[in-house]
Amino acid sequence: MRKIEIIATTTFGLEAVAADELRNLGYEDLKVENGKITFFAEADAVCRCNLWLRTADRVRIKIGEFKAETFDDLFEQTKALPWDEWIPVDGNFPVEGKSIKSKLFSVSDCQAIVKKAIVEKMKQKYKVGWFEETGAKYPIEVALLNDIATLTIDTSGPGLHKRGYRKIGSYAPLKETLAAALVLLSRWRPDTELIDPFCGSGTIPIEAALIGQNIAPGMNREFISEHWPVIPKQYWRNARKETHDLARFDEPLHIRGTDIDENVLKIARHNEEEAGIEGQIHFQRMPVSELSSSKKYGKIICNPPYGERLGNTQEITALYREIGKVFAKLDTWSFYILTAYGDFEKTFGKAASKKRKLYNGDIKVDYYQYFGPRPPRHEKGL
Repeated sequence: MRKIEIIATTTFGLEAVAADELRNLGYEDLKVENGKITFFAEADAVCRCNLWLRTADRVRIKIGEFKAETFDDLFEQTKALPWDEWIPVDGNFPVEGKSIKSKLFSVSDCQAIVKKAIVEKMKQKYKVGWFEETGAKYPIEVALLNDIATLTIDTSGPGLHKRGYRKIGSYAPLKETLAAALVLLSRWRPDTELIDPFCGSGTIPIEAALIGQNIAPGMNREFISEHWPVIPKQYWRNARKETHDLARFDEPLHIRGTDIDENVLKIARHNEEEAGIEGQIHFQRMPVSELSSSKKYGKIICNPPYGERLGNTQEITALYREIGKVFAKLDTWSFYILTAYGDFEKTFGKAASKKRKLYNGDIKVDYYQYFGPRPPRHEKGL
């Protein structure tokens, strides 16, 4: 098969992180745009990207892109695309859509037209008048932006944040893809202690452990494109073998997750077990006021309560002042704090070394990064 065009979609703000992941997988010539990274690769990249990408939302195959200002434009150009190269006669191909700043603003009409155009294309190929759609699923998206229609097929199925370990969660859990991004942005390494003093159901510590032991986040789940005849089964077998060959299950880790709620800590331990890393993280009931470490250097990565998760402004202010005082005692550590609280730096008591805008679901948040002194090479983790 010739090289195909692939789109890795992301939450706004994580495009550069996902692009770095793709480069580490060996993919170059990336086109980075808002919410997506586009590149060309062999079909086995579908398997590897689904298994390995920690911060992307989905992996899509781009079938075509064109200007569409009328429904006739949309129908004829959609019909001209090579759908029959991907979708077999029994394929199930639902169509979803979205439209932003485009003349074709009726999403339901666009979906219906794209569906009809694909059916007409498939009729030419398979010489049948009706498609039962009882086979593998090929979710199609028509996305219109400024009158440019982009048509893709989703290869992932459930979003990539669904690693498979979080069957149950705590209130306001952090999405796994964002938690992984927080760890990657911190440049944490497994020989350094990492603490999350507001760990909740354990998402940040668990994602850190998977990163520390180089365990592919998709290792323990399935993807809808595994059932596609067009992608050889051998590609998936090779990609899954690679995840096992490259995992460092014996890598020692120094990760702690603390919280004041014993019930969410029970969930965290359950999630750790489900993730296949039982015993790699030390979960402990502890208020942030008692946080300490015997290690001279380390990193704190956390998503403390804010807004509706905490209550009134006085409670938020009191908590963030306390965090500032406690963290100040670890004066050779680095801190990475995700929050939507606008007066964080003032309340915390120190300006951040760097601040990055991100999104936690629909909430705009800031990632405040405080860089401690670089530890001497021989003192790392001490």
